Parts: sequence; structure tokens; C-alpha cells
Amino acid sequence: MSPDETHASPELPNDEERSARRPTIYDIAQRVGLNPSTVSRALNKPGRTNAATEEKIRAAAAELGYRANPMARALPTGRSGTFAIVLPDITNPVHFELIRGAEQVARAGGFTLVVSETEAAADIERETIEALQSSVDGLLVVASRLDDAALADLARVKPIVAANHSAPSLPSVIPDLAMGLTAAIDHLRDLGHRSVAYLGLGGLQINRSRWELTLDLSMSRDISLVEIAVDSPTVDAGADALRRVRASGVTAVLAYNDLVAHGLLRAARGAGLTLPEAFSVIGFDDIFSAELAVPALTTLHSPLREIGTRAMETLIDPERNRVPSKVVLPLDLVVRESTGRPVGLPQ
Repeated sequence: MSPDETHASPELPNDEERSARRPTIYDIAQRVGLNPSTVSRALNKPGRTNAATEEKIRAAAAELGYRANPMARALPTGRSGTFAIVLPDITNPVHFELIRGAEQVARAGGFTLVVSETEAAADIERETIEALQSSVDGLLVVASRLDDAALADLARVKPIVAANHSAPSLPSVIPDLAMGLTAAIDHLRDLGHRSVAYLGLGGLQINRSRWELTLDLSMSRDISLVEIAVDSPTVDAGADALRRVRASGVTAVLAYNDLVAHGLLRAARGAGLTLPEAFSVIGFDDIFSAELAVPALTTLHSPLREIGTRAMETLIDPERNRVPSKVVLPLDLVVRESTGRPVGLPQ
């Protein structure tokens, strides 16, 4: 018998009493012959109980039709069993897999996850976080528009974990920008490109870190780099950038995300340009539509589901969700049809 498998109390409800009400952890404890505290720990704190014991408890809970009652759990613990994920744009496909990863962790732990959008506005993001703090146990903030100081101040009320962006004062889960951008710039250099445009989002912190790293990498490889600002990380913004890309005379473009890259590809086709002959394009994120683009988009593959998974695992762990940390996950270049050698160079 493992240390977790202590015998259940003989004073648990009998079958007749159970049939008249919703099942509780005491019913599960009687079914599996364990202490109610062990059952509670297995259901509410995944990973804190022997794996075989936890599996047995969850199977019994499913058989009995047990459902956690967040309000009841909140009374003695002060915790609601509910967490929130706050993101800038719910329509952006980049968030789909991230949300799915977070949701799977929450569901496995018996927690509820609510999703809220901020319209990519810093003031709305702050208001949203402040409004949610009274009813949730913590928040997963994705691609925040707030700076580190603002997030750290908000995290004094309820734990906040940063996902897909770095916040030095908080736990953060991010893709390896140095790994990915190095691969992208080296790919363009090896193809023969010596003039590149970066389509970015102006003064946002998440964008500045990409720009500064891309600038350093380009300078060290004797590549001329020009920054072209777009108004938003959207298809329309990418399309609007075509005139400036053509005026810059570059032979390749590195876009802030795949949506911006999609817009640029679409506008180029509409203008009668053939890519990558006119210029090469690299996106960022590898959303599901990247390989369906015309031409298929070369892009940086971000491990979005794992980012959501790792960030949520940190958020539900009270021993880690207030300790500054950084988890860095691989960011890989996926080469498709939208990049090629500049016109005039041997193929």
C-alpha cells in the first residue's frame, strides 16, 4: 500500500444516503477505500498524489457522476477553482492551440477556465484583469499590452502568469526568440538576401524585443534591415504594408505574425506580383493556415499548445505562481514556398 492509500473512515455515507443527493468526495472515498483528504488532494491538486491512486480516484469519480462544486470549495479555502485567460484578440488563430493547452490542464485539475478578450488595448486589459480578480484564483495573460511594472502591481492581488511574452517580475512561458530569429535570418542570408524589411507593431514591448534581436542578427551578417510599422497584427495591416515594402526595395520580409504575412501575400497577388520572385516572406507562429497560403508560407513554428500547457501548470501551482521564472520553448523555422533566392542570383 502506498503512503497515499490510507483507509477510509467507517463513518462515510451508505448507499441509500448517497442515492438521495449528489455524490461527494466522501462517496468517492468509500468507493475506493481511501481517506477523504487523499481524494480531495487527488482531485484538486494534480500531481500531489501517487499517479496510480489518482487514476483510481478519478475513475471512481467519473463512475459516480461526481462534479466539483466551486462555491463549496471556495468557502473553507477562499479559492473559487476558477482561473481566467486574458488575451488581446480572440479571433486570432494563434490563440486557439494555446487556449486548448491551458484548458486541458484546467479540466484535468477540476478547475474552470474563463476566457476574456481585451481588444489589444492596454487600458481594457488592465480593467479586465481588475474586474476578474475578485472571482478567480489567478490569471493567464497572453501577449500582454501592459509593461512589466503594471503586471507586477496587478499580480499582488492575484497570481498572474505571462504566456507568449516575457515579464521579468512574473512566471513567463515564451518561445525561444533567439533560436527562431537566428534560423530565419540565416535562412535569408544563405539564400542570398542582403536587404530585409521587418513588419512590426510599433512601440509594443513584445515587438521591440523581436526588432532589437533581428537588428543585431542582421548587422552581424551584413544584412541591411529596415523597420516598417503596421497598425495591428492583422491581415488588413499586412496588405496595407505592400506599397511601403515595394518602395523600400528589399528582397525579403520578416513579418510580426502569420496574419500580417498572409495580408502581404494577398496584396502582392492582387498587384500581379509573383512570390518569392518579387520578394521572399517569412511569418511567425505557424498557424494552421500557413501551409494553405499561396505561396505556402515559410514561418517560425511556435509551440503554442505547450506554451498554454506549461503556463497553466504554473498558474494552478501555488508554490510557483508567484515566483518569477522563465520557461523557454523551441522556436523552429519551417521552410515552405514563400522564400527563395533573389531574382538575378543563380538558383
